[in-house]
Amino acid sequence: MRRTIAHAISSGVLLLLAGTACTSGNTVTTKPNDSKPSATGSSRAAQSTAGRPKTAAVGDTITLKGTSKGAQLDVTVKRWLDPAVSANGFLAPKDGNRWVAAQFELVNTGSAAYEDSPSNGSQVADTSGQRFHTTFGEITAGPLMPAAAKVAPGDKALGWILFEVPKTSKIATVQFTMDSGFADQTGQWSVK
Repeated sequence: MRRTIAHAISSGVLLLLAGTACTSGNTVTTKPNDSKPSATGSSRAAQSTAGRPKTAAVGDTITLKGTSKGAQLDVTVKRWLDPAVSANGFLAPKDGNRWVAAQFELVNTGSAAYEDSPSNGSQVADTSGQRFHTTFGEITAGPLMPAAAKVAPGDKALGWILFEVPKTSKIATVQFTMDSGFADQTGQWSVK
């Protein structure tokens, strides 16, 4: 009996490792779409400094693909708040923490409907490399992104995603990944 259990456990570990090895196509994209010309008529890609590609920042759009056929979004971080102010006297960050928030616009540019919880695939990172996931609350800046967004091809969703971070952390980037964080492509924006 023990031998059967040990074999089953070791087989499960091997399958888990094999499954992990198959997902090596994961990428983090920091390059914004360069299809929008600036006021002077040059493309965003041409506006890089010293030959380096431009890093996505607030206002930039990154196109991301999901795991399903036809799943694709143009994702834009429209605004960044640090700190974000609670709109509810009963909800607030814990002592020693603060809220920060990113307003995301998700435009379905794919051929399949997008149905997900956008906050599940979002996180922020500080300058030390610490990463923080989303939290629940209400903020004065406006409505939060729906917990269950359903976006038809050609439609869009707009809303804030809220994070709780230590007061001492300097947040540097915000990330978004489709399919509750399980898609292979992650978009990353600088919020410094």
